[in-house]
Formats: sequence, structure tokens, C-alpha cells
Amino acid sequence: MWLIDIQNVCKTYGEGPTCVQALKEVWLQIARGEFLAIVGNSGSGKSTLMNILGCLDTPTSGSYLLNGQRIADMDDDALSEIRNREIGFVFQGFNLIPSLNAWENVELPLFYRGMPKNKRKQLAMQALDAVGLTNRMNHKPSEMSGGQQQRVAIARAIAAKPEIILADEPTGNLDGHSEREIMKILHALHQSGKTILVITHNLDIAQQAQKRVRIQDGRLLHSCKAVQLAD
Repeated sequence: MWLIDIQNVCKTYGEGPTCVQALKEVWLQIARGEFLAIVGNSGSGKSTLMNILGCLDTPTSGSYLLNGQRIADMDDDALSEIRNREIGFVFQGFNLIPSLNAWENVELPLFYRGMPKNKRKQLAMQALDAVGLTNRMNHKPSEMSGGQQQRVAIARAIAAKPEIILADEPTGNLDGHSEREIMKILHALHQSGKTILVITHNLDIAQQAQKRVRIQDGRLLHSCKAVQLAD
């Protein structure tokens, strides 16, 4: 059974002359433990696909099964639960809370899950250790570099031990050194058994993935050679 199984998915916004078809007949199967890059330029449909993969949105038509569960059949509470349990999100803009320090940012999603305080602290510290930031646990985002903030964001994503890490342009705001640090962490997570999905416009990042597909005008163009990803 595929971990992610997308069959003939379309996503449409609006109606009539203002209708926009953001995704067109998308087919995608991802096995447990894969490292996949989805490459696309602005307006290609990659953000829409990310929202569907992350259960933040549902298809207009077609089928999306995550771990054998049909996403379209779920209500908002069930979608929220599957996001919390199955998926860790990493965003280009970090999305850290400025008033909280590193470990407080990491443990916040665990708090909303109703996890006991001692368990939250334990998981948060394990996650910060995994990204090499235990020495910055009491620092707020404004006291850290962009690379360190993204490492905190990754720690937050992995603290609850989800099976899937969904990273949307995870190095988009970083310099070359920080980019290499973040990719090293993602590779380590992959080696530990996590399924890694990176959505990016950066071909250098995409070439580091185990598999690559390109999205263009709402359609997926399957590829296994990095050279085929060029515009």
C-alpha cells in the first residue's frame, strides 16, 4: 500500500468565466520512506498540491488516500487530527512565535494536542537535540539567525514524531551555508526512516532528493533525471 496515493486529482477555484483549474489530472504515488522533490515555478500549482498533500485542502475531484484513508471523506476535525498525527510542516517563513523561545515554540503543538507537560518538554528537547540547537533552547527567534530559526521550525515539525515531513521552500530565505545545514538535517531524517516531501523552485535542492517530479500549469511531469527539470 502506498503511503500517499493521489489518483486523477483536480482542484478548481471559482465558477464560470472566473474559474481557475489549479491542478489538472494529477497522479502521484509515494512509498513510505521516500525522499521526493516537487519542482515548480510560481503559479505552477505547487502550493495547491502542497495544501492537498498536507490535508490543508481537499480535491475538487479525484482521490487522495493517505495511509489508506480517503481524505475527501473526512470532516475538519478528522483532517486536523490526521495533520497532527501524520505530518510535520516546515515553511519558508519559519512561522515561529516571536514571544516564545526555541523550546516553547517546539512544544506548542504538543500542548495543543493535550500532551502532559513532562512529555512535551522531553519531546521538545529531543527534537532540538536532533537539529543541534539544545544550546539555543532559551533564545527567542529575534536572537537567532535565519538558519537557526529554520532548524527550530524543523524541530517543531518532528517533535511529535510524524511519519511525513512536508517542507515548502525550506531553504528559500537562507544563505548557502544555512541551506546546506537544513538539507543535511532533512537527509538525516530521511535516513532515520521519515518520508520527506520538499516543494521547491530550486533545482539544486531538487537534485538532492531520491526522486523528483515537476509541476507545470497544474500538471505533474514525472521525471527521474535532474536534467529534465530545467525550464
